[in-house]
Amino acid sequence: MSEPKQLFSASLAKDAVYKTGLRTFMEYRDLGIETATHGQFRAHVIRIKKEAAGDHALHTTGLHRHLCDFQMYYVLNGWIKFVYEGQGEHTFHAGDCVLQPAGIVHNELDCSDRPRSAGDLLAAVHQTVVVDPIPTAAAAH
Repeated sequence: MSEPKQLFSASLAKDAVYKTGLRTFMEYRDLGIETATHGQFRAHVIRIKKEAAGDHALHTTGLHRHLCDFQMYYVLNGWIKFVYEGQGEHTFHAGDCVLQPAGIVHNELDCSDRPRSAGDLLAAVHQTVVVDPIPTAAAAH
């Protein structure tokens, strides 16, 4: 194992700081994993901003894919609805864990006013790519 040794890291809820990130209607809490793993992994908690709550037209991300090796998320509270290429629509609730295969085309369709999810990406540096609409037949599988 030639990777640099990982550092001990603890992200305490009482010290949580949420910042605007990729999506302007969302806030992201960095869990310190990227620094502790020297950029190998990243983990954060995502939530809808208070001022965006109730305006569900804002809660869509548009079709996109993440260019990374691994992505999973765990729904901490509320609910969130996605559509996945080849998998159709799915609604996930508090306690649900989802593995989104690398590069799968997806879109957040809707969510409760203040859902929170913990998301992990294998590569701390990854790319999000906007894609064309999923053909109806491919979305429904």
